[in-house]
Amino acid sequence: MKKYFLLLLIIGLCFGSCKKDDDGPIVEEEKVEETPEEVNIVVQNFMWQTLNAYYFWQEDVPDLADDRFATQSEYEDYLMDNPDPETFLTDELLFSEDRFTFYSNDYKELTNFISGIAKSNGLEFGLSRIGDTDDVFGYVEYIIKNSNAATKDIERGDVFIGVDGTRLTLNNFRDLLFGDNDTYTLNMATIENNIISPINAEVTLTKEEGLQEDPILVNKVLTIGDKKIGYLMYNQFQAGSGEELNQIFGTFKNQNISDLVLDLRYNSGGRGTTATILASLIYAPNTEELFFKTRYNAKLQELFGEDANNNFVSTTGTNDGNTGATLNSLNLNKVYILATDASASASELVMVGLEPYIDVVHIGSTTTGKNEGSLTFVDDPDNGNIYSREREDQINPDNQWALQPIISRVENGAGFSDYADGLIPDIELVEDVANLGMLGNENEPLLARAIQEITGVSAKRSFNVQIPGNLISSSKLFDDRRSVLILDNIKNTSKNPLGALK
Repeated sequence: MKKYFLLLLIIGLCFGSCKKDDDGPIVEEEKVEETPEEVNIVVQNFMWQTLNAYYFWQEDVPDLADDRFATQSEYEDYLMDNPDPETFLTDELLFSEDRFTFYSNDYKELTNFISGIAKSNGLEFGLSRIGDTDDVFGYVEYIIKNSNAATKDIERGDVFIGVDGTRLTLNNFRDLLFGDNDTYTLNMATIENNIISPINAEVTLTKEEGLQEDPILVNKVLTIGDKKIGYLMYNQFQAGSGEELNQIFGTFKNQNISDLVLDLRYNSGGRGTTATILASLIYAPNTEELFFKTRYNAKLQELFGEDANNNFVSTTGTNDGNTGATLNSLNLNKVYILATDASASASELVMVGLEPYIDVVHIGSTTTGKNEGSLTFVDDPDNGNIYSREREDQINPDNQWALQPIISRVENGAGFSDYADGLIPDIELVEDVANLGMLGNENEPLLARAIQEITGVSAKRSFNVQIPGNLISSSKLFDDRRSVLILDNIKNTSKNPLGALK
């Protein structure tokens, strides 16, 4: 496969005829040629080859068909006709119904982001409209530990209505909060009698490189009457966090908890392997039982066969720094999961994957609805273009792009996968911006509602919501790269789809 091609454009013509002038000599026209333009199609070739092999909708995109090109020259001409890689990808190769494929021209930035390492000020917030107006307000969901925001006078439940003196609206919140400005000042507000009003207070925040969030924000045991309730707020299915999860469940087990509340309300996804560990800790290390199955395109499904199955596990495994420790499984027959419209992907997989085996009580609101999985690809043909941190020296130095395409649909052990519109709660309760409460406190509304369900004792308190946190966006939902279910089960296979499917 040639990587570079020269396009020759002749803009001057050589006129072979000469003209005789009565008063002067014969004049010959000068030939003018433009310097040849070099067209690099390395990236386009990587994109096409990867999506032709792995893309879930490969059969639905005509330009990705195996018989699309009769000859190598026809294929190369097609790539040269699409000189911009991003436009080529979005306009030519992606399926119209694909909501979650993403990409980057810097694979290191993308892989760090997926690993929970990003440029951030540490403020996690939701955004909602003010009534029926175009005005928008933000409310703090939580602060990432050891971040810039953690050093400022701002906390969960605080409200802001402007940035750098400009009121937030539907038309400008993207530029003001998610633009290129690394430092911005929030104009704060207060809520009194269900009315949001500006106050004379500001908080200046600065995004910092390399911030890594600890995905475990809160874990504790609550003693309520004769119940011992384990509470875990887990905010991202990070690779390597299986060890810490196992230690926490060991504590739960040693304290003989009777019930578990798993808080995934802000968890937009992550590693499928970590989701499998968490589900096995809740249920049981029954390695013969199916947690979830992946459905690939026809070519991959035939190639991988049983590799598409993902059973429950009995250890943390040895990938991503895990030590292969035996799981401290709780063997529960019921779990209470707090999930909202910010819960996606791997969070939904845990809920769906456990349902055939135990009673999953979903408290909150309808989830995002992502029943699809992806994987990171780079230009490393010998490894099937699958990204591996240990093989970064094998990535084509002329191509730093990465793709995170949807490669499968997931289903649970009962064959259920129909939740693209989200998982509907058993007990509906949206967050109240006027009363968010303290995470992990037994009086925080969503946790309090779970405790009521566990104990069977109706609280005197009301669960009426004054200002519902109906999201139009959030610090997590704004970036599709956070809503991922990363499928690791084909990473360790010796089969190379690029080679096997030629």
